Amino acid sequence: MSWLVLLLVMLMLIAALATLLMRNAVAAVAAFAVVSLALSLLFVWLRAPDVALTEAAVGGGLSSLILALALRRLGLWRIGGTDE
Repeated sequence: MSWLVLLLVMLMLIAALATLLMRNAVAAVAAFAVVSLALSLLFVWLRAPDVALTEAAVGGGLSSLILALALRRLGLWRIGGTDE
């Protein structure tokens, strides 16, 4: 196994744990996008560019956008404010 694969897998695990443990919902959405983008890089390394492009567009882009818009619609869009 290459060191790049290990680095990508560790990045994905750390970002996934950060997604679960963060109290700020906007930061959790950003960490979720990092997981998807790291997975797309892993697909590039595995020589599956079509799957990588789909994962980057849908997982990293569209899903993150939908989650961010849902947070805004629900009124949970606070980047650095105080807890209420």
